[in-house]
Amino acid sequence: MTDPCPCGSGKPYAACCRRYISRTEQPPTAEALMRSRYSAYVKAELGYLRDTLAPQDRPQFDEAAARKWAVESQWKGLEILEVERGGPADEEGTVVFLARYAAAGADREHRERATFKREPESRAWYFDEALAPKAQPVVREAPKVGRNDPCPCGSGKKHKKCCG
Repeated sequence: MTDPCPCGSGKPYAACCRRYISRTEQPPTAEALMRSRYSAYVKAELGYLRDTLAPQDRPQFDEAAARKWAVESQWKGLEILEVERGGPADEEGTVVFLARYAAAGADREHRERATFKREPESRAWYFDEALAPKAQPVVREAPKVGRNDPCPCGSGKKHKKCCG
């Protein structure tokens, strides 16, 4: 039986992210790089994580901290929530993702809006920066209650004199 890829693609690891992590091939898209970076955390492939950072960020890569997070976490799955550009013909792309893991006995989630760029010479994708995900609008489920409307609690009083 083949080892499934940690990235959640449904493909065997050897036919999916391993070929990128082993440097046999370059990820063709920003999403493929995102998936392979997640798999690199699962497999504790720190050299790949460093090498796929933006060139200006590679010297500051904290390998000890990354190794600690990678090894001490139980990786539970990756969900790609949104992809903007980042295809084979693009120069930039954005991938919004949710990584689930357990650490210190608690289930956790890491949600991120990651931007990716291509190196001009090699055309290889690299991770550029992490941004906070866009806030989702709040949708009111019940109609708005005005100050002078009857209170929704059923007291018969005006909202402003009761629960408002």
